Amino acid sequence: MLKRFAAAAMCAALALPTPVSAGEAGDITRDALYTGELRQGLDRLVLLALKGDQEAKFGSGLIDFVLAVEHLAQALHRHGLAAPDTGPMGPPLLLPVPANPDPEPLDYRKVRGILETLVANMDVASAVLQRAGESGDYVVPLDLLKFRIDANGDGMREASESIGNVIARAFGEDPSAFAPEPVPEPEKKGKSDKASRTPVEPEAPAIPEAIIGFDRADAIWLAGYSQVFAAQADFLLAHDFETTVNATFHRLFPRAGLPMQDYAEGGMLMLDPESDNAIADFVAAIHTINWPVVEPARLKRVLTRFQAITGLSRRNWEAILAETDDNAELVPNPSQVSLVPEGRVTDEVITAWMETLDTADKILAGELLVPHWRFRQGFDLKAYFETAERTDFVMLLTGYDAMPFIKDGPVATAESFAAANRVFGDEFLGYVFWFN
Repeated sequence: MLKRFAAAAMCAALALPTPVSAGEAGDITRDALYTGELRQGLDRLVLLALKGDQEAKFGSGLIDFVLAVEHLAQALHRHGLAAPDTGPMGPPLLLPVPANPDPEPLDYRKVRGILETLVANMDVASAVLQRAGESGDYVVPLDLLKFRIDANGDGMREASESIGNVIARAFGEDPSAFAPEPVPEPEKKGKSDKASRTPVEPEAPAIPEAIIGFDRADAIWLAGYSQVFAAQADFLLAHDFETTVNATFHRLFPRAGLPMQDYAEGGMLMLDPESDNAIADFVAAIHTINWPVVEPARLKRVLTRFQAITGLSRRNWEAILAETDDNAELVPNPSQVSLVPEGRVTDEVITAWMETLDTADKILAGELLVPHWRFRQGFDLKAYFETAERTDFVMLLTGYDAMPFIKDGPVATAESFAAANRVFGDEFLGYVFWFN
C-alpha cells in the first residue's frame, strides 16, 4: 500500500489538464531541469532572484535541491552502490543509481564526507526555498519525470538519467513499460517495394507526463524535505559509526574495498550461503550500532531540524489553504483536485494532520514522553538529543541505556494519535510521505 501511495504521490499528475503558465524564471527553470544544464540555469536565476523575483527564487531553490540529489547520486555511484530496492521511504544512502563496473575505494572518512556534503547542500536549498515560499503568486508547471541529473558523474545528463527512469528503477519497473504500443508497418507486396523501403529507427521508450504546478506552498514543502534528508545525515554524523561501516557496508558497496568485501560470500552455517551471510551481516549491523556521540552539537541540531520540519509543515498548509486556484496541485486544499488517486484531502484530514503535528511538537519539546515497553514512566526524546553520550540500539531497546532519559510525566498513548488513527488508518505513512 505504501509503495502504491508513494508512487501515486510522485506521478499521479498523468493526463490531468494543467492550465498553468510560468514567467521568464519559470521557463529558465524548466529548460535547465529538462536539459540537465543545471548550473547555467542557476546562474541566470540567481541574477533574477537578486532583483526580487520570487519565481526565480523558487527556481534557484529547486535547482539547488536537485543538485544536492545529483551530488549524492554521483558519490554513491563513484563507490559502486548496489543497494536493494527500498522505494521512496528508504534512507538517502539507498538512492537508486546506475551500476558502476569500476568503483573507487570507500572508507569511513569518505562516508562522512559524503554525508557532510549532503547536509551542506540541503541547507543551501532549504534557505532559498523558504525565501521563495514567503510570498508570490507564481505557478511553474514542471514535468518532474523529465528532470535530468548526471547520476554517474560523466558530465552527461542523458535520458536514461531522468527522474522518470530513476523512479521506475526505484519501484522495480522497466521504463519501457511506459512506451505506447508500436504501430505495425503495413505489409507491402512486390519486388520493388523491398528495395525502396527505408529502415525506421526505433524510438526511445516514452514516459508519460507528470506535470505539477509548483507554487510557493510547494517551495515550503521542498524546504521541509531538505530538512528530512539533512536530519538523517546529521544523526549519523553526530556519532562515530566507523565499526558499522567496516563490518557491514560491503552490503551496500560490494566492490569498494571495504574490510569484509572478500568474505561477503562465505560458507554455509544453517540455511544456504547467501542467506547465512545476509543474516550474519544483519546481526553485525545491529550489534555495531553502539555509537559514541562525537559531535553533541550536531545531535542537538537533529532535534532542531525535526522541529523545523513540523514548523514548515504548518507554513505549507497556511499557504495551501490560502489558494483559490486549482493548477495541478501537488498537495491540494479541500476545494482543489487531488493528483493522488489513493489520497484525499478534506477538512477532517487537515484537522487530523494538525493534531498530529501538535503531538509531535509536544514530544520534541519534552512535554510528552515516548512510551518504553519496560518502564511505567516515559522516555524523554528531547533530553536524549540534548545530552546523550552514545546510541546503543540494543541497550536502548532493552532498557539500561534508556534509564537516564526515563522520567515521570504524561506519556504518549494511542489516544495521543487518535485523530490520525481514525482518519488515516493504515495509510498514515503514505500521508506522512505526501504531506511531509
